[in-house]
Amino acid sequence: MILRDFQHIQAVALDVDGVLTDGTVLVTEEGHQLRTFHVRDGFAIQAVVQAGIRVFIISGGRSNGVEKRLRGLGVEHIYLGVANKKALLLQLCEQFSIDRQSLLYMGDDIPDLDAMSIVGLPACPRDAAEEIKTISRYQSPFAGGRGAVRDVLEKVLKTQNKWPTSNTTKSI
Repeated sequence: MILRDFQHIQAVALDVDGVLTDGTVLVTEEGHQLRTFHVRDGFAIQAVVQAGIRVFIISGGRSNGVEKRLRGLGVEHIYLGVANKKALLLQLCEQFSIDRQSLLYMGDDIPDLDAMSIVGLPACPRDAAEEIKTISRYQSPFAGGRGAVRDVLEKVLKTQNKWPTSNTTKSI
């Protein structure tokens, strides 16, 4: 993996469970499903949004809490309950005139496989499924929900000279 591959990224697509979270779902007695997010991933998401790089969240799961967290970080394009991630990604590329070669997709498991196969920079956390690791051009040394998103987004911004050098983001 050459850092140069991060220089041309114009948009980022991220899965939620296993990428932005560690994949653990805590279920309360009332049936609420709770997830944890890494604060440094949140900082990097804010920085990417503020740098003008489009962020797409594409998840098969549905959670009001996940949506609230991501909207609070400035993410506008959140797609939950998606059965066909590849079809949605193709539609988004057309809608926003995004060259797929300039798109980074970070996924961790089989539902991400087809979508990852059509982007310029498929990436994954270190604890991704083997099938995902095989097709990924970049494998973060960090696990999902433990800084993997920060790792890739920081590389995108640093190679484009857009990484914040002072506290320019709001509270995460």
